[in-house]
Amino acid sequence: MPLFKTIDISPTSKVFLWKITEDFNELFRNVTLKDTSLARLEGMKSEGHQKGFLAVRMLFQHNGYDDFDLYYDDFGKPHLHDGTHISISHSFDFAAIVLSECNIGIDLEQIKGKIIRLAPRFMDVSHLENLSETDTMRKATVVWGIKEAIYKLKNESGISFQDHIFENPFQLSEKKCSAELHFKDIVQHYNIIFEEIDLEGSQPDGHNYMLVCAVESE
Repeated sequence: MPLFKTIDISPTSKVFLWKITEDFNELFRNVTLKDTSLARLEGMKSEGHQKGFLAVRMLFQHNGYDDFDLYYDDFGKPHLHDGTHISISHSFDFAAIVLSECNIGIDLEQIKGKIIRLAPRFMDVSHLENLSETDTMRKATVVWGIKEAIYKLKNESGISFQDHIFENPFQLSEKKCSAELHFKDIVQHYNIIFEEIDLEGSQPDGHNYMLVCAVESE
């Protein structure tokens, strides 16, 4: 399938979404992989993860890059050789990348009911009070995405979602908020943008996705 959607996060940051409708072989035939990526692909036990990995490479190609333009640092963070900042995420039938002139983190999550049960493990559940069940799922998914996106952006071992990353109160309708990372005696502030990806009933299970991006405040 062609590109599903592009989202302008800012004048210098853009998200690209790919809906994975292809089978593994079709994706594999349409990308070029360096040896290290091929070995990584072959080591994945889940075909879903393999397809997500390949769909990300399809997004590279859509933007004029290929697998040889990408490298990972010692902490596993992706970088492009031309200096453009990149962050990567995939979830079930979607893959996403964000390209930016500034350091940025992205997370894409399917909105599912189990997030409510897990919420006390990673967030202040008082932020979920007085919401419908649907909005509780949506907001908890945003908070999880905030923490994933900041973790990817900061890229340091030892960061705890529950103990070090804190979202400030927000409303779902605002589609933006702020958050803080308290780590190694330093407090860093982040601007957060989030958007629900509306599939317009195309998913049999009815689950939409939540996209979250984090950028460090100036």
